[in-house]
Amino acid sequence: MKYVTLSQTNDLMPTLGLGTWQASSDIIETVVYNALELGYRHIDTAFNYNNEKAIGNAIKKWLENGKGTRNDLFITTKLPHVGNRASDVKKFLELQLNILQLDYVDLYLIHVSFGFQCNPETLTPLVNPSGEYVLDMETDHIATWKKMEECQKEGLVRNLGLSNFNESQISKIIKEATIKPQVLQVELHAYFQQRKLVQFCEENDIIVTAYAPLGSPGAKDHFVTKYNYSPDTFPDLLGHSEVKAIADHHGKTTAQILLNFLLKQKIVVIPKSTSEHRLKENMDIYDFELTPEENNSIKKLDRGEKGRIFNFLFWKGVENHPEYPFTFIIQ
Repeated sequence: MKYVTLSQTNDLMPTLGLGTWQASSDIIETVVYNALELGYRHIDTAFNYNNEKAIGNAIKKWLENGKGTRNDLFITTKLPHVGNRASDVKKFLELQLNILQLDYVDLYLIHVSFGFQCNPETLTPLVNPSGEYVLDMETDHIATWKKMEECQKEGLVRNLGLSNFNESQISKIIKEATIKPQVLQVELHAYFQQRKLVQFCEENDIIVTAYAPLGSPGAKDHFVTKYNYSPDTFPDLLGHSEVKAIADHHGKTTAQILLNFLLKQKIVVIPKSTSEHRLKENMDIYDFELTPEENNSIKKLDRGEKGRIFNFLFWKGVENHPEYPFTFIIQ
């Protein structure tokens, strides 16, 4: 395993983590335990994933079985969209720590830049009869961030970051922050390389974490079934002929090529898998170098904004929020 060093705390963050979005509670407990046994030390979850309890069970079991110590692990979770306000930060963080059965998390992210009104009984977004989500139009990033800083000072979280924020939003927080954002987690893969944003983060000592680093092949069925997305919306990076040719040259899988491409840019990757075979494969990504020609070939696959998969428009009406982070709408 290799690591990056986070600014301000000098904590070490494993460059490979296990993503857990869409991993149901009935299977993720076993998956996380197996991943820890294989050598994974970085687990990424979120309140919105509805699997923190199972992940906490796996971590607790692994620790109680004497497999390692809490200091060996790097656990990331996120403030949900229904708690994206200063008054809710500590409430949700303490709730999540209780669910995860942890005294602290290593990284706490604001999951999205916009906020929804919360159903206090279900802790889910309120939805109008029209199907539009009830937006919290008073989302205040600075006030929320200040509460995050307080939680860090209290020892509830080691490091702070953002997810799905744009450059302008991050800049405003940096100007007002005592503890500057240390990590930005965004969609990032060969079809959507976000080079300008990555450069901005490098200039500001912010580590970039790539979610959907393989183009999120598992999201296709979810979005097609639940939100009536067209199957053509989703890229097939794993089957791309150029990536296949590079994989054949190195005796690697296309997934290993795509992950290595990002790692060599000092980008942390959190591919999700429930297959032990793929979990092992996704770890075997540090022992080869792409040639300059191969690297450039993958760079040329970038589609810019047309390559974005996650625009959040499945939350009907979200584009009307003043802090919606993207300036385009995919029809």
